[in-house]
Amino acid sequence: MDFQALWLTLKLATITTLVLLVVATPLACWLLLSRARWKPMIEALAGLPLLLPPTVLGFYLLVLLGPRTAFGRSYEALSGHQLTFSFTGLVIGSVLYSLPFALQPMTSGFAAIDHAVLDAAVLLGAGPIRLLLHILLPLARRSVLASAVLAFTHTVGEFGVVLMIGGDIPGSTRTLSISIFDQVQEFAYAQANRTALVLLAFSFAALLLLYWRPGATNV
Repeated sequence: MDFQALWLTLKLATITTLVLLVVATPLACWLLLSRARWKPMIEALAGLPLLLPPTVLGFYLLVLLGPRTAFGRSYEALSGHQLTFSFTGLVIGSVLYSLPFALQPMTSGFAAIDHAVLDAAVLLGAGPIRLLLHILLPLARRSVLASAVLAFTHTVGEFGVVLMIGGDIPGSTRTLSISIFDQVQEFAYAQANRTALVLLAFSFAALLLLYWRPGATNV
């Protein structure tokens, strides 16, 4: 087991999930309440990573974040480091790639809330922030949990985007999925099997957390 890659993967998934919850929560609220004509454009852009091949997204991010663009040069001038082939670049790519997995469950959970409750809250003077904090989030807490779990597990299993943006730098950009790829290339199937079993067990535990209903019994 590559424990360095394991730690990096968990760190990347944790940071990505936290960023996505901060971004997806107000965005899901806006998608629910907004009547803007260009809302479908935002929904399409947010959901694009679901259909776009990871290598395509990774390629464009590699170009955008690279030193040949104004954004990439500006970041490098300010920080002294380039975004590509760095952990920060991995976070940016992971946030964009996993955005639909955080946004869609939350949007569905918000939309399932009885609109009469929302209308009553608005009539009582609740603004968007109060509506989000006191109505939407408490009533859709399972959807918020699903968003967090799916974003985390999806980030843990990333391969194409991570490889395109970060390459394979031990301790910096090598995640567990890339470690498995390296082990298979080296014909170290026993090591690859152990690493894959860890990811398999983790994914199963995450799904069990989503589907588990305490106190539920079969009829």
